[in-house]
Amino acid sequence: MHGWSDDELRDELLIVPRLAFVPWSGTEVIERPGWLQLITPSFRLGGLNEVVYAQLDEHDADAVIDAAIARYRELGLRFRWTVTPECRPADLATRLEQRGFVRIELVAMVREVGELSEHDDPDITVEIVDAASLPECTAVLAEGWATDPTALADYGRAQIEDDRYALFLARHRGQPAAAAGCIAFERSLFLQGGVVLPEFRGRGLYRALVHARLHHAAARGLGLVTVHSDCSTSAPLLERFGFARVVGLVTFRGD
Repeated sequence: MHGWSDDELRDELLIVPRLAFVPWSGTEVIERPGWLQLITPSFRLGGLNEVVYAQLDEHDADAVIDAAIARYRELGLRFRWTVTPECRPADLATRLEQRGFVRIELVAMVREVGELSEHDDPDITVEIVDAASLPECTAVLAEGWATDPTALADYGRAQIEDDRYALFLARHRGQPAAAAGCIAFERSLFLQGGVVLPEFRGRGLYRALVHARLHHAAARGLGLVTVHSDCSTSAPLLERFGFARVVGLVTFRGD
């Protein structure tokens, strides 16, 4: 990446995205040295329930892990635990696997915005979500993620009121078909939450959403776009769109 040191790039890929959420009243943020955790009781089926970052003392790790798991289970929440290369202890991923967590391989990817072409498929339109289109966007996301639309709508309102965040709704021949978000940081744009409804897949909607967010980054004067992508789904597509794999990470789903 032109003009980026390895350390700077690593920060944008792994450290900056820890704060890729919009503060709102529904989420409890537990932050202390070596720890960042989100608890959102209204999101019972996932989302904003995550141990984002953990650097634990090897001798205390099991007790801290078990306490975090117990809190989510007491509240009846689906949650996840993300392990990045800087997390500790070194066997944190193994300890989580031993507790029966579902392991999902991710990869941190990056792309310089560079020169962008115009989107040219007349069947697809992409718009930035506002208060009027938020219900349609929420319906798409709720269906795609199989989650409660009510809580999602509340969080969506917080998102569109936050200048750093943008939601995008893609339509296929006028029908709401896909949605995605992104959050702007000081030096980069981080992609989040892409959903394409099953009946609209294979028609270029995911590409259109990536394209729209690259243009959004350029409009904000940001030359770097990052994403944490599922190795089994979106990562191969993003490679075709010019993103490069940089470092692997893993998230564990606790149901």
